[in-house]
Amino acid sequence: MVNMRRLPFLNGIKAFEAAARLGSFALAAQELHVTPAAVSRMVHLLEQRLGVALFGRTANRLVVTPAGKIYQAGLSQIFDALANLTERVTALGNTRVLTVGVGPTFAIRWLIPRLADFRKLHPDIDVRFTTGGAAAAFGDDWTCGIKLGDGKWPDLVAEPLFPADLVPVCAPALAARLKTPGDLTGASLLRVAHAAGDWPRWLKSAELTKVSAKGPEFEYYGQALQAAADGVGVAMGLLPYIEDDLKAGRLVTPFAHSIPSGEQWFLIYRAFRAEELGFAAFRTWLHAAAQSSRREELPPQARPRVKARGNRSAHGG
Repeated sequence: MVNMRRLPFLNGIKAFEAAARLGSFALAAQELHVTPAAVSRMVHLLEQRLGVALFGRTANRLVVTPAGKIYQAGLSQIFDALANLTERVTALGNTRVLTVGVGPTFAIRWLIPRLADFRKLHPDIDVRFTTGGAAAAFGDDWTCGIKLGDGKWPDLVAEPLFPADLVPVCAPALAARLKTPGDLTGASLLRVAHAAGDWPRWLKSAELTKVSAKGPEFEYYGQALQAAADGVGVAMGLLPYIEDDLKAGRLVTPFAHSIPSGEQWFLIYRAFRAEELGFAAFRTWLHAAAQSSRREELPPQARPRVKARGNRSAHGG
């Protein structure tokens, strides 16, 4: 025998949940695109069918009864689950559109220059970028995100892409005057506002206790790196931001001393996205591109060979 599911008055439930959440029939009516009288009528019918009062009506405001509070709490969970389920089903029907949350510097200096390779492999997949810096929360409309961190994001899958090593970089003409890390004493050290600890960490590791980071401050790494390429000073380069500039010779690493930043780059996404064909293709391509970057890492002069001290040559050409 088939069990018949007895569903309650769904229109009344929607009206009650909206009114309880928003605190008035008028606001609920705006959300549901009906009149306040219609909301009141649907809630009243729901109360009749349940046999319990959900609101205590006063002249000036709605007061949710104890029974109403219990009902509202359960309905909020159900509606959240329904919204998530709908998102999953909708995503599966639109697998050829990807929304990637990524910071502007990472997008400009690493991801976008490689996007043509992905387009050649998958010309039918539409990739869209949205703001997703370090402080941005994972967006409900994101297919995935690329973030720098420790890999701990609640309710998200985090797959490591590559480490984020720190190494000073500058224009070739300026590098010719920097024979040892101690020569940074008189140099302009370009800083990034949200990464104030980069220079102090590197200077400490190079045992340059008398050198402090003094120079122009920028909002993003990309701005500081552009200033370094223009000869303004020495910037703290973060992999993979500097990879293409090092290959092209726009920037060089004057010292054979790099250090880990303590964080890594991760691809992050909700587990159900793994079922989407479009995202699966992007994910496979991204990991392959990241693996290529890891193999190349830094040019020879930037790979740690000796411990860099202020009174000891660490110049790598």
